[in-house]
Amino acid sequence: MTGLVGRGVERVDGRAKVTGAARYAADNAVNGVLHGALVMSTVARGEITELDTSAALASPGVVAVYTHENMLPLTVPPDFPYPKRFIPLQDTRIHHNGQPVAYVVAETLEQAQEAATLVRVRYRVAPPTALLADALDEAFLPRDFRGRPNETVRGDAAAALERAEVRVEQEYTSPMQHHNPIEPHTTTAVWDGDSLTLYESAQGVVLTRMVVAQAFAKYVLEQDIRVVSPYLGGGFGAKGPTWSHTLLTAAAARLARGPVKLVLTRAQMYTMNGHRAEYRRGLRLGATRQGRLTAIVDTSTAQLTRTEESIYNTSNSTLHLYACPNVHVRQLGVRLDLPTSSYMRSPETTAHFGLETALDELSYEVGLDPVELRVRNHLPAGPPASKYLLECYRMGAKAFGWARRDPRPGVTRVGDEYVGWGMATETHTYNAIPSFAELTIDEAGRATLRVASQEIGTGTYTVLTQVVADGLGMPLDHVTTLLGDTAFPAAAISAGSSTMPSVVGPVSTAARNARDAVVAIAVADPRSPLHGVPAADVVAEHGQLFVRGDRRRRDSYRDVVRRHGQAVVVNGSGPNTPGHSFGAVFVEVRVRPRLGAVRVSRVVAAYDPGRVLNHRTAHGQVIGGVTWGIGFALMEHTVVDRNTARVVNPTLSTYLVPVCADTPSVESYFVDRPDPASKPALGARGFGETPGTGVPAAISNAIFHATGRRLRDVPFTQDKLL
Repeated sequence: MTGLVGRGVERVDGRAKVTGAARYAADNAVNGVLHGALVMSTVARGEITELDTSAALASPGVVAVYTHENMLPLTVPPDFPYPKRFIPLQDTRIHHNGQPVAYVVAETLEQAQEAATLVRVRYRVAPPTALLADALDEAFLPRDFRGRPNETVRGDAAAALERAEVRVEQEYTSPMQHHNPIEPHTTTAVWDGDSLTLYESAQGVVLTRMVVAQAFAKYVLEQDIRVVSPYLGGGFGAKGPTWSHTLLTAAAARLARGPVKLVLTRAQMYTMNGHRAEYRRGLRLGATRQGRLTAIVDTSTAQLTRTEESIYNTSNSTLHLYACPNVHVRQLGVRLDLPTSSYMRSPETTAHFGLETALDELSYEVGLDPVELRVRNHLPAGPPASKYLLECYRMGAKAFGWARRDPRPGVTRVGDEYVGWGMATETHTYNAIPSFAELTIDEAGRATLRVASQEIGTGTYTVLTQVVADGLGMPLDHVTTLLGDTAFPAAAISAGSSTMPSVVGPVSTAARNARDAVVAIAVADPRSPLHGVPAADVVAEHGQLFVRGDRRRRDSYRDVVRRHGQAVVVNGSGPNTPGHSFGAVFVEVRVRPRLGAVRVSRVVAAYDPGRVLNHRTAHGQVIGGVTWGIGFALMEHTVVDRNTARVVNPTLSTYLVPVCADTPSVESYFVDRPDPASKPALGARGFGETPGTGVPAAISNAIFHATGRRLRDVPFTQDKLL
């Protein structure tokens, strides 16, 4: 062992990224590649009555134009991981504005884009419904989604609410939001006979292969599909499921008998690849005068489409975070004429914002400090899992200086700004998905890990390299990690905070198996200084194998494998269990009363993610989560025209996201104790989506503390404060 696990080592892929050596999906050079461009519908609900492609086909460089009349027939895959529930260009029906109606293939990108403007389409149009407010009377309880019911009852919440000494009843709302990764969605499809290779910007290469195989069941076997995605320029859930642009590009490449590349425009990403749904949440809390929760009635309503019933903004925190004997959760949906929603980073944030704001309101009703209220309603973890949330409250409050807070709203000022302090609990589920790994030690004494996981910017290359180096007792720079290729052993999707709890176990097992295999070769080899030594007495450090207690007897990975005459190849697998990570975030805001301008001036957060595998990358996740939370609370808002159901701000100049100037320095603290329930993953839990879940509520609570004005509808724009 090297002690590398847990250290904040620098990213092993950092140099490749800053020098441009990292190859993203669209960077793969393919000989003879053709370029695709999409023609999008300009109506939201209706049917194509006429489609004229003649001008486009006559345009220079155009190879083909595919429509519902000549597109390859495809099979719609199951609803997850293909949320859209229909494949465009298969019939004349229009389900939403910005739906592909034609796919142009040309010799150059510019030729394809020019030809796309020449396609003429006529429609029979029906009036769309675009906003929740216009169809709330049509709300319904959708079917279970991925084994999760949309209604859960514990105890008798209605009766307990009637008897409650204190009640809080409010509604909390949030708009449609979009992911906006820097790297747009892209697919390059290459057919070789009946084999297909996809260079794809994907959060799950194995999942993408499965969905493509389902859609192309008539044409290709799953084992003959290869998906390659070594780096992503952001994903956030948008690249988790498989979307129609991937299927259409593979189909176009098969029909055109040549490789085809498609890169979506920024505007197309607003209708093609999911978003966070518009959301309303009615919360009714019942409590004692001492602040102990006795009832929670939680009714939410989310935007759906007319083709699917999948609600992605779950109410997990209501069900699992606090001790409350009587809970009733209902998650309703409304069918609208909009693109399909899906998971967006920390999807539980939408519901969690309401709960954590309501708890702050309850704290004022009962005259109790917001931290103390949460402590009184703390729910311990069930064995064997650990939960150090109480320690997070203590660590965060101490570092923030919470004890100095004057609880009275609107009394703290610095210059011409009101100052407010707010806090919220943070929590998020993580998944554990069966994964596998392969580890090779070559005759140069170097290790190569192969696993079909992904690097979406969270530090996966680095942490897995640490795990291998630590398990082998080998220097970090002697280990190479290869990711993002279905030619490697299957691994989890990089979503649902599932990468570390799913992949670390198999990788750690592979490292242990490789070390044991090399030690076994050495002690059985008469040429080795370790010959005849019990394997249990051999220690590995810095690429060397020693006899415990006698370091003069040593060998090396390089010499053992070289004498062996061939590389040592082992595999690793191992189950883990899903669970939750926890934390507490404390926020200071400054409000300029004459302008209604809100500035987040300080953030301190403390977390219990189990064992921290790399403090540097974990802190990076906290910075990212806080930034997401600031965007959710103060800026992000996809605007849809009520009459046309068209997104009217599909650019980063009008859809605002936080930049560095909007984000203060963030302090993060970690309990850093291994979770016994996550032994295969070295005691680490999934963590990436936890930071940020409480930030919108903490900002809302801080604004109330600063001004006495309670805001329940994000984003908290200046007009709402004025």
